[in-house]
Amino acid sequence: MLSKLSLRLRIFLFFCLLGLGGLASVGAALWFGYVRALETTLANGFTFAAILAAFLILGLTVGIWLLFDENVAKPIERLASQMRTRAHAGVDGALDMKAARYLGDLAPAASAVAQQLNETALTTAQAIATETARLTAEKARLTALLTEIPVATILVGSSGQIVLYDGQAAEVLAQLGVPRLNAQITEYFDPKSLGAAVGKLGRTGMDVQFTAQSQDGTQSFDTKLKPMEGGGYLMVIDSQTLDLSPDAPRPLIYDFDLLDQRRGAAEMDILDRPLRSLCFSVFDTETTGLLPHKDDVVQLGAVRVLNGRIIDGEQINQLVDPGRPIPPASTKVHKVTDAMVRGQPDIRAVSKRFHDFSRDAVIVAHNAPFDMAFLHRQAKATGVTWDHPILDTVLLSAVLFGASERHTLDALCERLNVTIPVALRHTALGDARATAEVLVKMLPMLEARGLTTFGQVIEETRRHGRLLEDLN
Repeated sequence: MLSKLSLRLRIFLFFCLLGLGGLASVGAALWFGYVRALETTLANGFTFAAILAAFLILGLTVGIWLLFDENVAKPIERLASQMRTRAHAGVDGALDMKAARYLGDLAPAASAVAQQLNETALTTAQAIATETARLTAEKARLTALLTEIPVATILVGSSGQIVLYDGQAAEVLAQLGVPRLNAQITEYFDPKSLGAAVGKLGRTGMDVQFTAQSQDGTQSFDTKLKPMEGGGYLMVIDSQTLDLSPDAPRPLIYDFDLLDQRRGAAEMDILDRPLRSLCFSVFDTETTGLLPHKDDVVQLGAVRVLNGRIIDGEQINQLVDPGRPIPPASTKVHKVTDAMVRGQPDIRAVSKRFHDFSRDAVIVAHNAPFDMAFLHRQAKATGVTWDHPILDTVLLSAVLFGASERHTLDALCERLNVTIPVALRHTALGDARATAEVLVKMLPMLEARGLTTFGQVIEETRRHGRLLEDLN
């Protein structure tokens, strides 16, 4: 019956309860004060009545607040977060009406809006799906064409950043570092020889043939630069000498939005940079136990997010030899056995590769202090400094959905309609991928709340730092 009351009437009843409870508290306090005065003195009775009234009113206020918080405040906050996920994160499905059952007509009205939004989104999604299928087919044909040609192709933007590379180019770049979109091409090739060729390209506007040197000078590649309309150039490397398996996956990796990116944005202070301009390196680890000061990593997985999208083809999925037996209890969770890690690289080599993978990126993890502690412990032996900016999806969840909600990765995935395949749950790459998908859905939600720069997001997450202390 109570669930049928309107929200206005429900709030009115809270005030009535507060008023009537206050009168009853004062009346009870005066009665007991009067009895006390008869037994002692008048002053003692009045003092006792005042103290008792204060405690009764305080207790009444706390009790009514708990009722209001549980039945009105929290449901409104939960309903608002559910509507945000549907408005900004592309989540569909019905709202949780049970949680909002005491909010009168607010919940049905919100549900109607959400349903209408879902129907509109479905129509739009069908049109997008048709166009996406066409573009996917075109991409597949382009990828097949490029992988049949014995050259490595890299598209470089006007600011020197990598915008596209094919399978052959990935092999070339992998010999010189970790292939990454948005990385400066001079991270892989000697700036002097490349700079001279780019300068000639700019002066003549004609193709330039030259020998590209690796950064350390130990490798050289016959290369042609071709100017691109609007700035930038195509770097074509003769890759006939590469030992490529015909069956090896050689995807085409690209993000043409990078062509519009100017170097000035990357040189801004990280706190002032828009969220959309940042690159995120999202990772997870599986370990021998839960104590970072004594346990070791057995698997590291990572993916990259750029321009609000996961970059398919840029990832790390690496088993790690911990140099010690893996406890059976840990293997039961992540399924990594001693036999699987035998002969695999140690954490020093893997963390160095991940460090290169995360260059110029914000590192993201779910409960980041736990995973980062393992890397920091090996930093001195590895010779790298982990000074990257860090984002934690636990804290982002608290910012968007309220500190009182559950913030486990499973809860967050359920809230945002992110599916973790059972076979990939508690694998480093599976959890890293799920965290990345969650991050991608939360970015527009943060922007919708006015948190558009990295500094604003960091300031907001600091309000919930206590959550991480409780987790670790």
